[in-house]
Amino acid sequence: MSYFSVMNILELNPRSDLQNDPKSAAAFSQFSEMLKAVKEKELNSTVVTALNEGIQSINNTVLTGKYLTRLIKTKQQGILKLLEKEQKIVPKKHYQTLWMVLGMSSFGLPMGVAFGLALGNIGLMGLGLPIGMGIGLAVGTNMDKKALAEGRQLAFEAKM
Repeated sequence: MSYFSVMNILELNPRSDLQNDPKSAAAFSQFSEMLKAVKEKELNSTVVTALNEGIQSINNTVLTGKYLTRLIKTKQQGILKLLEKEQKIVPKKHYQTLWMVLGMSSFGLPMGVAFGLALGNIGLMGLGLPIGMGIGLAVGTNMDKKALAEGRQLAFEAKM
């Protein structure tokens, strides 16, 4: 099995049942946007196989409503995780979102506790959260810029 695949990525079949369900239509549209962005990258055969399996399951499903929306989002998250794991390809603002949360929890909370204890008012614990968020956003933005410069960023922003 070669590293880069010459396999074709399947097409997503249009669905007529989405006209009455805006949430499913939005999830379907976002999945379609992700596919367009993914097709621009060179992918290994493992990723292409997983991508085709996800497309096939969406094309073949009889689910509608919230169950269809849940299926589409689950397949999208799985594909994005596999892309990150296998080929280090990420959507726009991936690291920014990830590091914002990490900054708040790993930098902000300890700083807030330190402020609260140092000033004798534990109510100031929340003061560290925006500081941690700022640190996390800065780190994440730099990592997103690096991914873009290295060609590892999809022209797609995941909205879960």
